[in-house]
Amino acid sequence: MNKSDHRFFSRLARASAVASGIKSLMFSSLLFLIGGCGGNTDKASAVPVVGFVQSFEDATIDEARKGFYAALKEGGFEDGKTVKIIYRNAQGDAATLNQILDYFIGENVALLATNTTVPTITAVQKTNKIPVCMMVAPRPDIAGLALADGSTPPNLSGTFETLAYIDTSVALIKQVFPQAKRVGTIFNSSEPNSVNSVGRLRKMCASLGLELLEGSVTSSNETQQVVASLIDQKIDVFFALPDNIIFASFETVYKTASDKKIPIVSSEAGLVQRGAFIAYGADLYLWGKQAGESAVKILKGEKPPAPDEVRVRKRIYSQTAATLLGLTPPQGFEKLK
Repeated sequence: MNKSDHRFFSRLARASAVASGIKSLMFSSLLFLIGGCGGNTDKASAVPVVGFVQSFEDATIDEARKGFYAALKEGGFEDGKTVKIIYRNAQGDAATLNQILDYFIGENVALLATNTTVPTITAVQKTNKIPVCMMVAPRPDIAGLALADGSTPPNLSGTFETLAYIDTSVALIKQVFPQAKRVGTIFNSSEPNSVNSVGRLRKMCASLGLELLEGSVTSSNETQQVVASLIDQKIDVFFALPDNIIFASFETVYKTASDKKIPIVSSEAGLVQRGAFIAYGADLYLWGKQAGESAVKILKGEKPPAPDEVRVRKRIYSQTAATLLGLTPPQGFEKLK
């Protein structure tokens, strides 16, 4: 073999090796793509996959997630062992929320867990195949999720709250602050649950002879200015609605109000932990746990149970807030632990 032939066959061998490598790479990539196409189980461990989406980062809302995880574990589905939970937070951004849900649906997860109203509404609008387990959200018809015949979407499960508990919460104002005349609140005009809640608050205040001063906000960046404006109008009490902006910016609400010795009453027990004086409402940890009990049934192969109303509500007060405001703790309320 002359030098020219030798060079030719050497180039041919190298080309063959390269081609073989490309084929191997293409085959490996194909296997990766096939393996990554999802399904309702994790291929590596053959356990069901739960996609958990939360509206935003918040200590109060996060209690529901903790309760949900606890219920799954008690039901035999421990994260990382007998179930895989993929947690994603939308950080209050609609585009991010849609991307998260599209990803979960594309992965064909076994269950979508939705924490607060907007993820629940968005998930039900996007899929009628994958079970959706709701929490920290209103009754489906209040959220606008009822079907044309008035029924609940068959893939929607979990635990909801009604607006009736707001009536009891507002009645606490007359009980604890009998001299109060003016109540201030803020609400998110772009969130259906918030609009419905403030509507209920208006009616209840009117029936109790209380004047309601409202401030509309669309971003937590507006909270301080709007709350300060309400305080300048001489409100006696601030009422914290079950509103995503309230949750996201409660520390601002608390500081602005407490600086002027304005007590905060709420319909969310979790906000007492963050500075509200009194509240009547659901314990968010137990709310999430109740929703998790429905999720366990679904993961065990049962038909998604219809959403049910939250079972545990509490009257609770903060001794820290009482001391700061110079108030006497009300009778019949549980002290914050």
